[in-house]
Amino acid sequence: MTSPFLSTRHAEIPQDLLARAQRFAPPRVAIARAGAALPMQAAQEATQAGIMQPIFVGEADQIQAEAANLGWDIAAYPIHQTSGEQEAGQTAAALCGAGAADVLMKGHLHTDVFMRAAVSRAAGLRTGQRFVHIFHITHPDGGRPILISDAAVNVSPDIATRKAAIVSVKTLLNQLGNDHPKIAILSATESALPAVPSSMEGAALAAWAQAELTDVHVSGPLAFDLIMSPNAAATKNLTDDPVAGHADAIIVPDIVSGNALFKAFVYLKGGCAAGIVTGGKVPILLTSRADPPAARIASAALAAISCGLPK
Repeated sequence: MTSPFLSTRHAEIPQDLLARAQRFAPPRVAIARAGAALPMQAAQEATQAGIMQPIFVGEADQIQAEAANLGWDIAAYPIHQTSGEQEAGQTAAALCGAGAADVLMKGHLHTDVFMRAAVSRAAGLRTGQRFVHIFHITHPDGGRPILISDAAVNVSPDIATRKAAIVSVKTLLNQLGNDHPKIAILSATESALPAVPSSMEGAALAAWAQAELTDVHVSGPLAFDLIMSPNAAATKNLTDDPVAGHADAIIVPDIVSGNALFKAFVYLKGGCAAGIVTGGKVPILLTSRADPPAARIASAALAAISCGLPK
């Protein structure tokens, strides 16, 4: 029996995100091990939407077979023949590192294999910045999105990594048209308490951002209710905090809280979660086999926006 807490609504592609992506030239996307139903379906829909030029990497016969199943003529797009997960990941990453592709996308291979190829020095994607994963989550009824970092890559991000996450989130929100974003640092309390390390770190991160960054409001520590609810912020006399109750993004203290939080938005509210990894030479799309097609297309749109290639 399905839990009554779970939403029965299906994720929907945020049309404003898609429209913004279509303002730019479609990036060349190297799809690591593309020969499976889900990545090929996503590639077809993203290509038809004008937000992707696919570069297929993997077993050519499987890629051709899946394209045939979709009735999709892929003769105009390159196929790089590889065998197995590791070679596919390495080849796709190397294409991006060499400047032959603008985005790296995970296809039908395990996440650890894919990310190992992406962060390998041989791939040429390292820039000296930290790799940070960001989710862009929208409600099926539309409205303002919420961004979450980091729910998929960094397990226990240190202060420096979370500073990088704040900068990456600010940059992405700017690219999405938000010139003065509001970013919250998640903890279990709004007070800096030595017994709650994430609250002390939240206060330190907010102070750093106030001193070092411009055109952004960063507040922390904040508990989840104070991040999301204006009523909760008013009840606790935080109406003078521009972030409380009005956050555009949440920086989480660890992967457990981030992963649980994003899945709550998806499974309890029917949210569409587009994900992107920043910090490398190119955007990285770290899709999951459990992702619905809408999330995959939204992720491709986010990558096209991040690339910002002129038409």
